[in-house]
Amino acid sequence: MIRSLYIRVVLIFLASVIGGTLISFLLATWIFEDKLNENLQIPMIYFGQDIARIYGTFPLDEANDYVSKMSQLEMYNLRFFNETGQFQTFGELNGFKPAVVTEEHWSRVLDGETVQVNRGVVSTTLVGLPFTMDGERKAMFIEPISPTSNTLAIQFLLNFSIYTLVTGSLVILVATKFLVNPIKKLTDATRHIAGGNFNIRLNIKQKGELGTLAQSFEEMTHDLQQVEQMRRDFVSNVSHEVQSPLTSITGYAKALKQMNIPDQERDRYLNIIISEAERMSKMSDSLLKLSMLESQSQQLQFSTFSLDEQIRRVIVALQPQWSARSISFELQLKSIRIEADHDLLNQVWTNILGNSIKFSGEGSVVTVSIRQDSRNVSIRVTDKGIGISPEDQRRIFERFFKADRSHSRQNGGSGMGLAIVKQIVMLHSGDIRAESEPGSGTSIIVTLPIKPSAEHDR
Repeated sequence: MIRSLYIRVVLIFLASVIGGTLISFLLATWIFEDKLNENLQIPMIYFGQDIARIYGTFPLDEANDYVSKMSQLEMYNLRFFNETGQFQTFGELNGFKPAVVTEEHWSRVLDGETVQVNRGVVSTTLVGLPFTMDGERKAMFIEPISPTSNTLAIQFLLNFSIYTLVTGSLVILVATKFLVNPIKKLTDATRHIAGGNFNIRLNIKQKGELGTLAQSFEEMTHDLQQVEQMRRDFVSNVSHEVQSPLTSITGYAKALKQMNIPDQERDRYLNIIISEAERMSKMSDSLLKLSMLESQSQQLQFSTFSLDEQIRRVIVALQPQWSARSISFELQLKSIRIEADHDLLNQVWTNILGNSIKFSGEGSVVTVSIRQDSRNVSIRVTDKGIGISPEDQRRIFERFFKADRSHSRQNGGSGMGLAIVKQIVMLHSGDIRAESEPGSGTSIIVTLPIKPSAEHDR
């Protein structure tokens, strides 16, 4: 079995061209065979008729002398058969081997028939004509010594076809190499990707379908490289986030095994173990929640409700957090009703407002405002906290990312909240972005459609 695409293309081309040429030639020969043979036979018949008139006009000796000096004998060989099968030859053979004339052939001619004997498909070898020589019936056979114009034309076509096939084969060998090389590069690149190497450059400059395929392949490779990096970061982040509480739990559990630990100290160890276990449980729940949102296995439950009222209720639910730090809220909430998943959006406002409270200073103000146009509603939550650096603003919606790790650790953050928020907003066909300056606070802007799109309706 031939596995090389290059060899397959070349063989298919050669088989197609050679087979097509051969079939076309045989078909054309079969169609024009009678016409070609007739064209080849006519000059010899005319020549034979001239010979017969010579022998019918001149005495035998003069006729023989005249015929023997005819220039046509350089092209034709003449043989005169009598009733006994003996024959007389005219013309120099010069190594030419005459065709065999059987008794059947000369007998039929002596009986008055014109006989045509073909050696090839389109080559008349012999023409037999009856004539009278000195009162005796003779059978005259004319045979071409040199190729006729028709034969030369046929040979030319055959040679031309052969040369065309050879030249075409050489061209297709080079052209196929040019076409197959990009595919070989793609095949090699696929093997590298299967081995985990995504740093691939194809350097395919061709246009058309192959160029488009190569460009799409490089884009896919770039995306796979990003996905692979995200996977590695995810594994690293999960390992880091899990390792820290596990280390604390293991350390304090070993400490509890010691004898004569004061009850107050024992209670503190147990509280730390419980706190770390709860943090791991929350992180596990967040991972499961984000996984369900990203896979869209959780169907949105749309209902119509008051958006401003929902935000107010979330602020009231978070009162223990902001009142303990003397943080106040400035609300610019116009009354608006929206069609969305109530529970998921409730989680969005809880996470965003919780972050604003967490990163705001004592006694600061958090501003929440709503703006509306004909199709969308925008919610802006602005705090006066520590702010986010420009390089971190691009990553705050990634899972496990923490712009301020020390602050997050102190408040028990896992870096999953904003990733979940972004996924919920995207499921609602909305958008979320951050505006921030270090030391001047942060604004989170969420834009949502007032009504779900047709895609969600289906």
